[in-house]
Amino acid sequence: MNLLLQLATAMAMSVSLQSSVVTTAIDSQSKTQAKVDLVELNHFLDDHGREVFRQVVFYDWSGKNRQFEVRAWRLVKHSSQLPRQQHRGEGYIVRWQDKHLTREVIARTMRETFSQDDPERINRHILPENERRPLWPSGESR
Repeated sequence: MNLLLQLATAMAMSVSLQSSVVTTAIDSQSKTQAKVDLVELNHFLDDHGREVFRQVVFYDWSGKNRQFEVRAWRLVKHSSQLPRQQHRGEGYIVRWQDKHLTREVIARTMRETFSQDDPERINRHILPENERRPLWPSGESR
């Protein structure tokens, strides 16, 4: 697991990192897209090793703090919301429907973890929720 984190960290540090949001309207259906450096698929387990829930956690690399910092997270409610590798190995995409808006998050890298600790809650000690950079502009809150 530590090796995965080191690889993801090295990959994130080796490229110039920029995150962006793009919103488009397609045939009365809107789509908004955000970019992050890393998406984590976390399986939260109980004391007996049974899965309690799955969540995706979206991170950006902080060059200043030299670590990944959470931007947002969401529970996985359906298998269609799991991260999927994009065509030609161009990263990973997480997609879900939010009323009439399709939300997509594109990540350069992905990791999958199984834990009894919630990585998003742990990251709050590094970067409090109110200091996180949101995925969507304030008018597009989830």
